[in-house]
Amino acid sequence: MHRSFRLAFAAVLLFPLSLSAQTPKESDHVNEHHVLLQPWTGRFGGVPPWNQVRPEDFVAAFDLAIAQAEADVQAIADNPQPASFENTIVALEQAGQALDRLQSLFGVYTSNLNLGPVPDIERAVVPKLSEYEDSVTQNEKLFARIATVYESDSSDWTTAQKRLVDDRYKQFVRQGAKLNQSDKAKLSQINKRLARLFTDFSQNVLADEAGFVTWIEDKSKLAGLPDSVVAAMAGAAKQKNQPGKWAITNTRSSMDPFLTYADDRQLREQVWRNYYSRGDNGDEHDNNEIIAEILKLRAQRAKLLGYATHAHWRLEPQMAKTPENAMQLMMKVWPKAVARVAEEVADMQAVADEELGKDAIKIEPWDYRYYAEKVRKAKYDLDFNEVKPYLQLEKLREGMMWAAGELYGMQFKRVQGLPVFHPDVRVWEVTDADGKLIGLWYLDPYAREGKRSGAWMTAYRIQQNIDQPIAPIVSNNSNFVKGAEGEVVLISWDDAVTLFHEFGHALHGLSSDVKYPSQAGTSVARDYVEFPSQLNEHWLSTPEILNRFALHYETGEPMPAELLEKIERASTFNEGFATVEYLASALVDMKLHLVEDGNIDPDKFERETLAELGMPSEIVMRHRTPHFSHIFAGDGYSAGYYSYLWADALTADAAEAFEEAGGFYDPATVQRLYRHVMSVGDTVDPADGFRAFRGRDVDTKALLRKRGFPVD
Repeated sequence: MHRSFRLAFAAVLLFPLSLSAQTPKESDHVNEHHVLLQPWTGRFGGVPPWNQVRPEDFVAAFDLAIAQAEADVQAIADNPQPASFENTIVALEQAGQALDRLQSLFGVYTSNLNLGPVPDIERAVVPKLSEYEDSVTQNEKLFARIATVYESDSSDWTTAQKRLVDDRYKQFVRQGAKLNQSDKAKLSQINKRLARLFTDFSQNVLADEAGFVTWIEDKSKLAGLPDSVVAAMAGAAKQKNQPGKWAITNTRSSMDPFLTYADDRQLREQVWRNYYSRGDNGDEHDNNEIIAEILKLRAQRAKLLGYATHAHWRLEPQMAKTPENAMQLMMKVWPKAVARVAEEVADMQAVADEELGKDAIKIEPWDYRYYAEKVRKAKYDLDFNEVKPYLQLEKLREGMMWAAGELYGMQFKRVQGLPVFHPDVRVWEVTDADGKLIGLWYLDPYAREGKRSGAWMTAYRIQQNIDQPIAPIVSNNSNFVKGAEGEVVLISWDDAVTLFHEFGHALHGLSSDVKYPSQAGTSVARDYVEFPSQLNEHWLSTPEILNRFALHYETGEPMPAELLEKIERASTFNEGFATVEYLASALVDMKLHLVEDGNIDPDKFERETLAELGMPSEIVMRHRTPHFSHIFAGDGYSAGYYSYLWADALTADAAEAFEEAGGFYDPATVQRLYRHVMSVGDTVDPADGFRAFRGRDVDTKALLRKRGFPVD
């Protein structure tokens, strides 16, 4: 989130979470001047007024909202009463609500509707928010009150209250509250400049995703591609006003299936180069200079705040605590993954030699997915083209909802008539088994121009219960290619896994049952936030889901048992590729942020670091540095991309807990998961929460077992 005095650093999207909480105590003297600042109205405790948003109103609205938030904060700082938990810590929880709501609306425009004037509006707004954040954490009177509460008698506080005060105090210190005035001014300048650079980086990536399209006019060039992929390419071309052609857009959801199935090797290389060169084309959208400046500024900021490097500053409040701990886990897995890649490449090279003649080609990165599919078919008699007809987007959505009902008692009911920001968006009311409102779930599933690539969850409103219960509003966002009217949308197995993953984040937000919004839902440590979502992936492959919802789009028949068995047998196939492409990004991220002066040539550093690590030449980083939005579109995942592996260690061990209990629907295990993980947010230390769920500390060997790597 933009508001630095909020504690929920663990946003699961690239733009920050907003709390959008509303309470009767909210001041209204600014709200009456601007519709975007008014408390949300309507059913379900109020909903986002998408029908009233005009992008040209954002700048003026932010000026008003920031002024109101500043007044709220200053009123807390100037309170003549002695500082207390209620009049300082709780008051901060309830301050700046109009700004929270506005950020929720604006965040959707920057991620889902980034067109027309929005990029320039973002460039104008982000520095204002940076200045506001610094004005809060650098407010000496406010920090003095927080410090007083921090040092006061806490014997009567709950565990959640103690944790909230401790986190709030330490966060202010980490953001420079103890610096002298000169250093505070330097810090503010750094933060303001970084905010602008993050925005420029994001806009450049979006521009390269929109600007590089591979066009096919000759139907013979489509050889090898499944009908569903060809139809999606035709649909993409039609959307770009080129009917009769086929388009591979410069996004992962378009690139990945093309590289997997297209027989035309030259075209595969072209598509691969377009995608992996985003932000690295030496033109007006090149990100290398921006990255170099970001890294320098981050290093300067870390030194100013008393830390050796940016990585040390970022990891201090996480589960890992230090870069050394994160590196230890990554390097425990890296050599095993690289060794597995060598085996995978040997298998693929043998297939290529047999088809084309010995040494006719050497496996290159644009060949990996293509020949991996051939090996999968040869080794496991598994062709994912046979699986895809059973993976209907809407049926899988129904399956996710059904599983949420079985696990947590959640019931989903489609709601009509609520404002949405695009016709593709749909809304569901979520209730418990007794019909009591839990929250709302929005779904924006389809790709379009102006929408960033990938998949993510965000919260429009976060659960809280300070004065009254406030229900969360969460959303999932994907980039599936929309079919023609009435046409079934089929997705890949990997996309189905991602769908369940992001829904896991949504369930984390919906399950929240805490008092204070800064501790609600996904507002947990960055290297813990991916745990519930990665665990939720496991329900996709359960027989209960596949037998009920993996239905053939033409016949309605469930996926055959023998096909399910093939999927299970091949569960660790190609794990070398998946692990190496991810870990390469995570290791480069960490090493970039361990350079003390931050003086780095990004492209050179990437090449040299990968060479030192022994990166297989047949694979490229999942996110190359010039388009690594996780770490350069904001601070959120910087020096933190390791988080997925850290969380997966927890996930693998938790999955074994379900297996030991007899299955993923075991009521006792589900209840422990809900009580100690899903509902508690950041009210407990994540290590304590996991320990309460599992009955012991995490066994990291489970991670190796899950990926099919040697344990010793």
